[in-house]
Amino acid sequence: MCFFVKRIYQQPDPADGYRLLVDRIWPRGISRQAAMIDEWMKDIGPSTELRQWFNHDASRWTEFRSRYHVELENRSGLVNAIMLQSGTGPVTLLYSARDTAHNQAIALAEYLTIMKPLLAINVSCQRSNCAACIER
Repeated sequence: MCFFVKRIYQQPDPADGYRLLVDRIWPRGISRQAAMIDEWMKDIGPSTELRQWFNHDASRWTEFRSRYHVELENRSGLVNAIMLQSGTGPVTLLYSARDTAHNQAIALAEYLTIMKPLLAINVSCQRSNCAACIER
């Protein structure tokens, strides 16, 4: 199970595997063709209310992650779909935020990593820089 996190504006790479956009709103300045995504999973992104409350304020990061993880508990179908996809190869969670350390894709990758041991899917990753495999 391998999850990567990448800005959608970065050059697509075959090593990205399955490219999944996790923003609720389509990113500015990039066409669907240029984005080269496999799927846009709008509903996995944080609620509008939570996104607006967070407003990319790093001082709210810890609380944002906690609240977003609670929201994800109610989206088990989408979470399971991502986990199943990760069983076939790497999944790159794409986001558009400028802040590369405090965004929903990072929080989602953390949540997926937490959920990993609770699922029957047991696929080992071969990449050393995988977000789900790096010990925290």
